[in-house]
Amino acid sequence: MDLMVAGLLLLVMLVLLASGVWIGLSLIAVGALGMLMFTSRAPGDGMAVAIWGIGSSWTLTALPLFLWMGEVLFRTKLSENMFRGLAPWVERLPGRLLHANILGCTLFAAVSGSSAATCATIGKINLPELERRGYPTSLALGTLAGAGTLGLLIPPSIIMIVYGVSADVSIAKLFIGGVLPGLLLAGLFMGWVIVWSLLNPDKIPAGEGRTAFIDKLRASWGLMPVVLLIGAVLGSIYTGVATATEAAALGVIGAFIIAAAQGSLTRESFFASLMGATRLYCMIGLILGGSAFLTLAMGYIGLPRHLAEWISGLGLSTGWLLVALTVFFILLGCFLDGISVVVLTMAVLLPTIQTAGIDPLWFGVFVVVVVEMAQITPPVGFNLFVLQAMTGRQITEVARYALPYFLLMCAAVICLYTFPGLVTWLPGKMIG
Repeated sequence: MDLMVAGLLLLVMLVLLASGVWIGLSLIAVGALGMLMFTSRAPGDGMAVAIWGIGSSWTLTALPLFLWMGEVLFRTKLSENMFRGLAPWVERLPGRLLHANILGCTLFAAVSGSSAATCATIGKINLPELERRGYPTSLALGTLAGAGTLGLLIPPSIIMIVYGVSADVSIAKLFIGGVLPGLLLAGLFMGWVIVWSLLNPDKIPAGEGRTAFIDKLRASWGLMPVVLLIGAVLGSIYTGVATATEAAALGVIGAFIIAAAQGSLTRESFFASLMGATRLYCMIGLILGGSAFLTLAMGYIGLPRHLAEWISGLGLSTGWLLVALTVFFILLGCFLDGISVVVLTMAVLLPTIQTAGIDPLWFGVFVVVVVEMAQITPPVGFNLFVLQAMTGRQITEVARYALPYFLLMCAAVICLYTFPGLVTWLPGKMIG
């Protein structure tokens, strides 16, 4: 009976999403339908309490602030300085300027929190340069597709804030827990480029000479304010000086100071950044409100508990449970954005995760990495669409270029399972 109820509600959800109804409204509609059909409670009061509760959450305040910080920095000269500042430091590595794609995405991810924004911004600057210098298209697009996903993992990550609110996990610890896995992925991507370049040395353009150390520092000067801002935001969280929300406010102030110093802060850019952050937050807020109500409705129906009992009855080991969830998240992520995947599934999956004895902090980073994998998985990988729009190439071609990085992310998931301390060690050292 419970499986029939779950199947019916899932079918209604898919029909609503396929017909173009907003995700947040679809969640509210399914929750209301479930309560009307399968409980004796009226949905109105529960809807009001759930949506008001999530909307008035102090923890969620960090979300619009980090969105605003990213919007302000997006309108500065950061993207212009990125390639010029990073290129001299990678000129002696096998693969040379291809590493600027990976490092640029890693750095920009720390200020945007968005995979698509990271991929589009770095690609807009780097791709023409790499093409002009004769670098292989497969490596130029592949590194960008893979490293662009770091926007979801490198803190401050928007999807981590959403998971933290949905799963009642410390956002500050999630941020710090994502640092080492993010650096691990960046290292794996760079390692693949090095190996490929050593095996195919004739396909990598010759360097343009060595740059003196003082010239490298001079070229990187434009990146220093943003690096210092990232250090201040994460450092204040790690040392316990500030909560995630207070660090977000610090980030906004720092972003305005950088924009003003660069001459990018005008009346027009101020209101454009404010409205950009507002629009994005309203979209996410509606999804979170709908998710909160659906979670409440599913609790009244009893589906999460029954599903958790059913999965527990299957006798799956922790490893096989995570394998099944990995496949499930990748399939779901092919058709929905990462935030929607998290809010749609946490209500049902968290009781199962808790029953299996999996650390919710570790699981949050695991979910983000797996959702990242879906960003470069056809038919609806968001990063693939971004690169297709930028280059005019077929999405199948871009997906083929991104395949090695998908496999490297699979390897990263195995590493996280084998060495959970990659996620939990730094948060365990936090002060406060």
